Amino acid sequence: MTDVALIPAFVNPGSGNSEKARGALASSGRFDIREIQPDRLEEDIREVVKAGAKRILVAGGDGSIRAGAGAIRDDDVELAVLPAGTLNHFAIDNGIPTDLAEAAKVGAGTATATVDVGYAGDRIFLNTSSIGAYVTFVRLRDRLEKRFGYRFASLIAMIRIFVMMPTVGVQIEVDGAVQTYRTPLVFIGVGERELQLPSLGRRVRGGRRGLHVFVLRGRKRARLFVVALAAVARGVDTVRRMPDLDAFLVEHCTIDMKHRQARVAFDGEIETMDLPLEYRIERDSMRIVVPEPRPTEAEAPPTALES
Repeated sequence: MTDVALIPAFVNPGSGNSEKARGALASSGRFDIREIQPDRLEEDIREVVKAGAKRILVAGGDGSIRAGAGAIRDDDVELAVLPAGTLNHFAIDNGIPTDLAEAAKVGAGTATATVDVGYAGDRIFLNTSSIGAYVTFVRLRDRLEKRFGYRFASLIAMIRIFVMMPTVGVQIEVDGAVQTYRTPLVFIGVGERELQLPSLGRRVRGGRRGLHVFVLRGRKRARLFVVALAAVARGVDTVRRMPDLDAFLVEHCTIDMKHRQARVAFDGEIETMDLPLEYRIERDSMRIVVPEPRPTEAEAPPTALES
């Protein structure tokens, strides 16, 4: 990539900050801005990569970023991120500024790093995947969002899930041992994950690598409410020791159910997947654009008093 080359930048027009994203990218002058609907995102990214692009930028939420990652996963292409969604877990976890103008500067910069990604079958995910109550929650929230907005729709959906408390029967194979559960939720994160506010769902800073698998056991509302409160108040280390939750940190695992297919959430997006479903982590398999490292004290330029 030369200094004069414009970086293909793909903006999801349906993301919450799409107009601000376009403005930040246009002000930079370093990007070829393209408004692309989510259902065409992967196809259009593959076209520019085939034409020779060595870096692409995706502006949107975690679902759009995941689609961009899926499009370049077999190519030596760098992924830049402009966090224009609602939660932006992937950007925050990797130190990318949530200020769009600053993120655009990062996206045009020279610093890169490799990151681990998760796979479920042939589907890539960057943050989390889940089966069970969260899938139902997302479907309810999406149905209510146009009427009530994202946050209020999320609250209504959460209350409905708590009242319904749907469960699924799953078999999980970890390290050759198969365990059977009747559970409201199976949650799988790329890297060690936190359940404590305000970093709910984000990677544990300096945490261990691997797939972090959580399985809630039982469906008694009162007891699961205690688990949820413990997670919020004291974090994942406390919950991990509770008898209502099994947790594993693994390189791969297999999930099966009595049905041939299941609806599975990947980074907030729902897909129907064939079972059994093989999960695995691929370490350092994707290169992303990150902020320039801050100079250490020894490397910092002298101040006016020192010079």
